[in-house]
Amino acid sequence: MADEELDLASPSCLHLLAAFLAMEPTECLISLAREYGGGSITKRVQRFIWEHCISKAAGQTNVPYNSYVKKFLKKVIVDVESNCDDVLDELYEQYANYMISLKDDSLVKGNTRVRKSISFLFPEGCFDVPSCPKSMKVVVPLQCSLNMLEGDTGCSIWPSSLFLSEFVLSYPEIFCSKSCFEVGSGVGLVGISLAHVKASKVILSDGDLSSLANMKLNLKLNQLSTEDMPERTIQDPTLIECKCLPWESASERDLQDIRPDIILGADVIYDPLCLLHLIRILALLLKPNKCNPHQRGNNWQGSSPKSSYINGGRDSYAEDSSCGFGTCRGRAAYNGASRAESLYEAMKAGRVAYIAAVIRNVDTFNYFLRLAGEAQLDVVDITGTQKPLNLLPYMQSYDRSSIRFFSHSSHD
Repeated sequence: MADEELDLASPSCLHLLAAFLAMEPTECLISLAREYGGGSITKRVQRFIWEHCISKAAGQTNVPYNSYVKKFLKKVIVDVESNCDDVLDELYEQYANYMISLKDDSLVKGNTRVRKSISFLFPEGCFDVPSCPKSMKVVVPLQCSLNMLEGDTGCSIWPSSLFLSEFVLSYPEIFCSKSCFEVGSGVGLVGISLAHVKASKVILSDGDLSSLANMKLNLKLNQLSTEDMPERTIQDPTLIECKCLPWESASERDLQDIRPDIILGADVIYDPLCLLHLIRILALLLKPNKCNPHQRGNNWQGSSPKSSYINGGRDSYAEDSSCGFGTCRGRAAYNGASRAESLYEAMKAGRVAYIAAVIRNVDTFNYFLRLAGEAQLDVVDITGTQKPLNLLPYMQSYDRSSIRFFSHSSHD
C-alpha cells in the first residue's frame, strides 16, 4: 500500500508513530492502533505498523528495545486474531524471528538504557508560535533508563521534565535571549528545549557523574555541543554548558559566575534531606545583584520567614486523597493578590525560578515551603494560569493533572 493511502499527516498516524518512538506502554500503542483503524487493527493499520515502526526496528542490537518491539508485535497479533481478521505475513515473520533471537527476556532487567524519541506535536493554528517549526513537530532523541526506580533515576524521563519542556516550547518569548540554568537536569530534555527556543545561554547541572555523562551524550544526539567550562566571549546557541553540581557541596563561589535570568527545575522536590541544599542554591541564584542600590542583598542564613505559598491567598497544603497530591487550603497570609502581582512583574524581568513537581508527599512539600519562607523566597502556584500547550497528546502514560507548577522569586 502506498504511503499516500496511509495518510501519514493524519493525527492518528502521527500519534501512533510518536508513541512507538517514545516507547509508550504497549497497551497505549494498541489503543492508538485501534483508534487509527476505526475500532480495530485493520490491514491498513498493520501495514503502517510494519512499514513505519517494526521494519525500521529490525536489525537493532539493543535487547531491551527489541524486547519492547516483540511485546508490541505479540499484542498486535493477538488483537487481530481475536477479531478473526488476517495478520500481515511480515508481522508473523518478524515475531517468529524475535522468538528465536530473544529467548530470555530477563536480560532487560537492571539499569538498562535505550534510545527513545520524544516528539512534541504542535496543534493546528500554532504557526505564529516562534518555537513551532514548519513540520509542526520537534523530535528529541534521548538515551535514557527503563528503570526509573532501580538506581538510575537521573537517566530517566520524569513527568515534570516533560511538562517543563512543553512550557518552554509553548512560551518561547519568556526564554528567548535569556540566560537559563537548570538544577538537576537529568537526561537534558529541558535544556534541549531551551536551545530550540534560542535561549542566549543554557547551563545544565547534575550532581551524579553517570547522569552528567548520559546528558552530554543526549546533547550530542541533538546536534548540540557541550563544554564543561566554556571560555568564550561570543555566545553560541548550539553550545550548552554542563556542570557537575552536587547540591550539598555547592558553594556560593561555585554559583557566583552563573547569575542566570531564569532558573528551572523538574521533579526536584522529593527528598527532605536534599531540600535544605536546594533552597540554599535557589536563594543564592535569585539573590539581587549587589550593584543595584535599589535591591538589598538576601542574607539567607538566619533570616525570618517573610513569605508564604500563594495560590489565591491561600498558604497551606493538605493531602487530598481523591487526586493523590496536595491541594490548597488555609488562611491568607499577606495580601496574596498584591504579592502575586509583584511576582508576575518579577517574571517579566527574568529573575525567576520555575519549578514543576509531582507532590508525592505533602509533608515534604510543606517542609519545602517552610524552608522557602526562611530563605525569603516567594512561591506562587501558577499551575492554573501558565498552562503549556498539549504537545504530547499521544503520551497516555504522562499525567499532566498530577503536576504542580510554581514560580519562585526573592524579595527584600
